[in-house]
Amino acid sequence: MPLIGSARVHAFRSHTGIVDSYLFLREDALKRYWNHIDSHKEYEDRIVGVRHDKYHFLPNDIIKDYTVFEFEDWVNIIPVTRDGDIVMIRQWRHGVQKETLEIPGGLISHDDIGHAEAAIREMTEETGYYSDNVIHIGTVEPNPAIQTNRCYTYLATDAFLRTHQNLDPTEAIRVELIKKEQLYGMIKAGEITHGLVVAAFAFLMLHEKGKWDNN
Repeated sequence: MPLIGSARVHAFRSHTGIVDSYLFLREDALKRYWNHIDSHKEYEDRIVGVRHDKYHFLPNDIIKDYTVFEFEDWVNIIPVTRDGDIVMIRQWRHGVQKETLEIPGGLISHDDIGHAEAAIREMTEETGYYSDNVIHIGTVEPNPAIQTNRCYTYLATDAFLRTHQNLDPTEAIRVELIKKEQLYGMIKAGEITHGLVVAAFAFLMLHEKGKWDNN
């Protein structure tokens, strides 16, 4: 496979088997194969907007519609108490029609000063716990194929119970303290299945092993 400078070059092959061009693997290089034709908003509420995009895929001369879900960015936070327990929440999820074990999290509100403040707010509202020691440990794109947003994960250490929960009128959340040594066994056993929560604990593992840059 040829190299030019530090860039590796791949041949792009269409479904016809014809090599269309050479493509440098640099940021946004693949974007040029899609020509945007039109977009329109189908639906919007306080949680999500549904947008339909029409693109022309140039290599194979195909017009295709794509559905995009527009969400505000999210935060979640791993509160760890002074005793080393992880503060988790259990709630009913309508999508999967069952209870799930999660960490506090939610939408970043326009009233929030920043991502960290949003994470602290969610932690306190959903659990009553608070911490001054909060750091960012990772960011993911929940589903880049169809969603526009990111989820920012924070770690709160020395968390302590400061107040009562301040839940939304339609929230019912049970707080559970989980021993850290139980955590990865619970994930392996399928007791923790929320994708963003599993990703958050992967960030925690990397952070604790000193393999992650928090900046």
